[in-house]
Amino acid sequence: METPSQGAVRNTALITGAGRLAGIGAGIARQLAADGWDLVLSYWQEYDERMPWGSEPEDVIRLTAELEAIGARVHVLSADLQDPGVPDRLVAEAVSLAGPLQGMVLSHAESVDSGILDTSLESFERHFAVNTRASWQLIAAFARQATDDGGAIVALTSDHTAFNLPYGASKGALDRIVIAAARELGPQGISANVLNPGPVDTGWMTDDIRQAVVERQPTGRLGTPADVAGTAAFLLSPAGRWVSGQLIKSDGGFSA
Repeated sequence: METPSQGAVRNTALITGAGRLAGIGAGIARQLAADGWDLVLSYWQEYDERMPWGSEPEDVIRLTAELEAIGARVHVLSADLQDPGVPDRLVAEAVSLAGPLQGMVLSHAESVDSGILDTSLESFERHFAVNTRASWQLIAAFARQATDDGGAIVALTSDHTAFNLPYGASKGALDRIVIAAARELGPQGISANVLNPGPVDTGWMTDDIRQAVVERQPTGRLGTPADVAGTAAFLLSPAGRWVSGQLIKSDGGFSA
């Protein structure tokens, strides 16, 4: 794909949850950089430190270098989205660094397995703070800074329910917020869609889970961040902006 000339007008997108090379956020960032976007990436290292895959502090540096080599201008911001004051500050800082945003991808998440009987109040509230409240705040802040040309929002979701209760419930609420955004922000020229990537191994799968997913997957292979990125990039592109208010499953037929 050709790299846009230096004189070309470039769009800018904020991608949350883009701190790991193996993550979906990083995959979408690679595709957008190849398509000529400049990027602001946010991440929260302390979340990865709590998770089984652990933290790789150098990932953000390596991803930034990779994207800049493609030709993108990249800014990276650490953001604890559990803090209610952070989402507005994140968007404001992104605009200060990179100018108005034309796209936003919400790929951050709090995801700790638990069910009806063993979910703690603290965990439930943290999931909703990160996955739901922060996403609403980010969407509102994006709309407030949008220019007359509007923009596009893509939020990553999930259909998890049993034994992943706080994650699934908070993502279900996110779905409704994004669909509401399509209706409420449409007059501003802003499209908003929810993207369900199905099971993508970004470091959380065990060997047994990988095998079970492959056996059920019509393609006979696991989905990758690059598979998800193509759909997200289309929804952010001018060609995809007429698609709005949809929950789209881009999962290789896993849910069929």
